Amino acid sequence: MINKIYEEILNQFKQADSNKRICVMGVGSDLRGDDVAGLIIADELVRKRPPELKDKLSVIYASTAPENFTGEIKKIAPSHLIIVDCAELGAEAGEVRIINESDIGGVSFSTHSLPISIIIDYLKQDINFKAIIIGIQPVNTSFGVEPSDKVLKACDLVCETIIKVCKNA
Repeated sequence: MINKIYEEILNQFKQADSNKRICVMGVGSDLRGDDVAGLIIADELVRKRPPELKDKLSVIYASTAPENFTGEIKKIAPSHLIIVDCAELGAEAGEVRIINESDIGGVSFSTHSLPISIIIDYLKQDINFKAIIIGIQPVNTSFGVEPSDKVLKACDLVCETIIKVCKNA
């Protein structure tokens, strides 16, 4: 699965200019089981980000209010904004998918109230960037449960993939 996700993300990078500034925004709630996926990935990226990517790869831990970080994203002015969140994809638990901007309205994201599409549209008024939305199918997003093994494995895959893509972009 890593090769498929890697190729999909890398193809999105190839469509943009050579001066790449990547911002990853992890979204979710650490109180609702698998909904923590985006936050786990943000934490892991900060811990595992190689020194050569420090200036190229920014990470935002957005929790359940990604709209509160639009000012920070504007300051970064990324060429690519990767949004990672738990999403109801109608897929098998732990499955990872790249969600096209045009398809984002048909996907149910978990805990944040402002749709990701509105945040992207708002940011695009001031920044020219490519949005890449990564959704991870949850097992359980109930309050107080631990994240599932399938979603934790997906988080490792996504983190590894983002670092690999950023090194090769």
